[in-house]
Amino acid sequence: MNRMHQHVIKKAILLFLCSCFLISMSAQNPVIRDQFTADPTARVFEGKIYLYPSHDIPSPIERLKEWFCMADYHVFSSENLTDWQDHGVIVSQEKVPWVASGSYSMWAPDCVYRDGKYYFYFPSAPAGNNRRGFAIGVAVADKPYGPFRPEENPIEGIGGIDPCVLIDHDGQAYIYWSGRGMSVAKLKDNMVELDSEPVQIEGLPEGFKEGPFVFERNGIYYYTFPWVRDSTETLAYATGDNPTGPFTFRGLIMDESPTGCWTNHHSIVEYEHQWYLFYHHNDYSPSFDKNRSVRVDSLFFNPDGTICTVTPTLRGVGITAATSEIHPDRYSAISEKGASIAFVNEQNFFEGWKILLNEGGWVRYNRVDFGNGAQQKVTVRISSPSGSKVRLQLSDTDKPFLAEINVPAGISWQEITLPVRNVVQGIQDIELSLVEGEGSEIDWIRFE
Repeated sequence: MNRMHQHVIKKAILLFLCSCFLISMSAQNPVIRDQFTADPTARVFEGKIYLYPSHDIPSPIERLKEWFCMADYHVFSSENLTDWQDHGVIVSQEKVPWVASGSYSMWAPDCVYRDGKYYFYFPSAPAGNNRRGFAIGVAVADKPYGPFRPEENPIEGIGGIDPCVLIDHDGQAYIYWSGRGMSVAKLKDNMVELDSEPVQIEGLPEGFKEGPFVFERNGIYYYTFPWVRDSTETLAYATGDNPTGPFTFRGLIMDESPTGCWTNHHSIVEYEHQWYLFYHHNDYSPSFDKNRSVRVDSLFFNPDGTICTVTPTLRGVGITAATSEIHPDRYSAISEKGASIAFVNEQNFFEGWKILLNEGGWVRYNRVDFGNGAQQKVTVRISSPSGSKVRLQLSDTDKPFLAEINVPAGISWQEITLPVRNVVQGIQDIELSLVEGEGSEIDWIRFE
């Protein structure tokens, strides 16, 4: 074999590996930290959470510079809601026969499992000079991460966006969507054709609504949806005793964004006996709310089946291993004075955030898993322009502190490693506080 052949083979292997890549990321909120993601549908398949979001990108065309721009879909999976794997692109606008390939309109999707197949539903702008609006198509796979094979044509009889599919206890599948109202229809057993005429959902409040997500719990059908009550979207819900309604409006799941992000879009899923709300916010794009990022927080029900309002958090859910990089800027509690967060790099928001501690400032990070207590050292990525001392301790103040970090003066980041003073086991909450000096900035800490 000559060198040219060897080069060709090596290149082919590299391309194959790249096409099958899995990128692992450890995250709090947002859960995906290397790209924009929005409109998340979370499903439980094969004992894992699979996340099917839309994929916001900065627009490459002038027409969409100030609007939503989406060319493809990724799928992500996790077993612990902390570590996520990116399985790569599963559907793209260039490879769906009926989609206008330059429309950048691959909006909110869904995915369900039936009879050994996974059905991925997605909206987009159809190709053709006389086609307007949105249609909804289907791609089919043998595995939740693909490869997905798009159907040649969209589902006949649907014009709209935001598909959601519910398979009821009797095996009947229903598809919900928005656009010119909120609609529902039955699906045939083949999952790619309608089996009834669409009907409008009754019992919902006045105002703009989109993004339906429907699920059943304890005999109650929950019809949940983004709803503009004032100026930006809340997440709201109604309940009924069958999949097609009528429904009775119950109230809000999540209030409007305090920072003015215009959209929200969500899904609700039970995983290992806990319910979760997946939603989005413009964390990595604070000045442009058409680039969003997926978050997740725990969701709870009242005894009568109504949903407790969810307050968005930065900490999110999941347990963080002590040996991973712990980012205290994703805090579970913070002092009213003397502590704040900022981007690490204002030129690249995907580098994440840092915590700023000043006089009297402290920050708490919960659910850190120390295991059997084998950690002997802690490394802190920290800086302090004038020098400072930061105390690291368990949040239970009756216990001795773990370390005191003396930070030399300097504007550059330093990675300081020092011994852990006391053995810590199991899942604990940790706390960082400024005890001397004018201020410190902390990126992450890690136990070893």
